[in-house]
Amino acid sequence: MTALDTDSHGHDPGVERLYADLESVLMVIDEPATVDQLAQAVSAPSPEVRAALRALAADYDGLGSGPRRGFQLREIAGGWRIYSRPEHSSVVERFMADGGTAKLSQAALETLAVIAYLQPATRSRVAGIRGVNSDSVIRTLVTRGLIAEAGQEPVTSATLYTTTGYLLELLGIDSLDELPKLSPLLPGLGDLDDFPES
Repeated sequence: MTALDTDSHGHDPGVERLYADLESVLMVIDEPATVDQLAQAVSAPSPEVRAALRALAADYDGLGSGPRRGFQLREIAGGWRIYSRPEHSSVVERFMADGGTAKLSQAALETLAVIAYLQPATRSRVAGIRGVNSDSVIRTLVTRGLIAEAGQEPVTSATLYTTTGYLLELLGIDSLDELPKLSPLLPGLGDLDDFPES
């Protein structure tokens, strides 16, 4: 039973309004919103908003009296957002087949991996590890919101890059600590520290 399962005569209009307000915001955000951000948006106390989010998530999961929905409300990357369910990915892929979700190139994936594991990293450090100039790839990753500038290297003033919360969201993880460990797969990974910072 969730807070959404009271009968039609027992509904609290204030609670119903809170659910509706939260849903209206969740439907338009393009990255996870924190409880505090949502609380400010709907003018409600954070504890009430957190409880409402959990009740909505349970309702969408079919844990109440209604059916399991094709979407879910997930807490991820420090916030909450509505996602389509993985089991319906083939339907979504067919709908998106017009190319609007172009995949990253091999070069972009390599560059993203280097920055994710060694951040903050400069362009020259990425290039040193990949063995090829990565400037255009880094621009692409910045444009797509997967990495961002994070200040400058103190000695050389070279721009530093780190990954973004959007990348965490796409990977379905809460922090970079959840990335798989590379050391068992790549003997000598410690040698990466020998590459210059700039």
